[in-house]
Amino acid sequence: MADGFEAMVDAALVFFTELEANNSKDWFAPRKDHYKDAIAGPAGFFADLVAEDIARLTGKPHNPKVFRIYRDVRFSKDKTPLNTHLHVMWQPVDQDALAPSWFWGLSPEYFLLGMGVMGLQGSGLTRFRAFVDQWGDDLQSAMDDAATHACAAISDWGPEPLKRVPKPFDPDHPHGDLLRRKALAVSAPMPTDWRTRGVVKATVDQVQALLPIWQVFDAHL
Repeated sequence: MADGFEAMVDAALVFFTELEANNSKDWFAPRKDHYKDAIAGPAGFFADLVAEDIARLTGKPHNPKVFRIYRDVRFSKDKTPLNTHLHVMWQPVDQDALAPSWFWGLSPEYFLLGMGVMGLQGSGLTRFRAFVDQWGDDLQSAMDDAATHACAAISDWGPEPLKRVPKPFDPDHPHGDLLRRKALAVSAPMPTDWRTRGVVKATVDQVQALLPIWQVFDAHL
């Protein structure tokens, strides 16, 4: 049943649609209080609630984080100052560099729940490739099940994959597509009945759908 957060979603979609056409600090300034009261504030409460469910399902406490609306433009060619989406992340409290995290994203273009490991480099990338080499069958099976039951797919978040399977792995490795990646996140669209199901329940249902993938990561990565 509806849980009240549908008002946050509706307000965010209207706000970000308008922001996409008026992305400036001058436009945002008189609307900042509305953003905080109708979107950012409820998002913080939502993040806290879902953190409890993720902890229950995974057996590990997670820290929630609502991303700021202000963009870091220091190293970006795009100098628009504000993000036109609402993003939330949940990370395990006691994590190593490769602990999988959960992501929730809302914008006029998408509404999804994702999970994965990002920004792989150095020893972390080496660990990831060894994990794929040894446990790729289990990982692929879990991803296939999530695709069947939740329309989940590999996300395009993160750096571009390599063009070739890295050495020392066989160019025809059965999981070559995964070995070429420098990040691996799987995302699922929110259920179409999220409004009647409730935003929290719909989110937690997608967490459950992706949980087998998280468990392969957590057990072997």
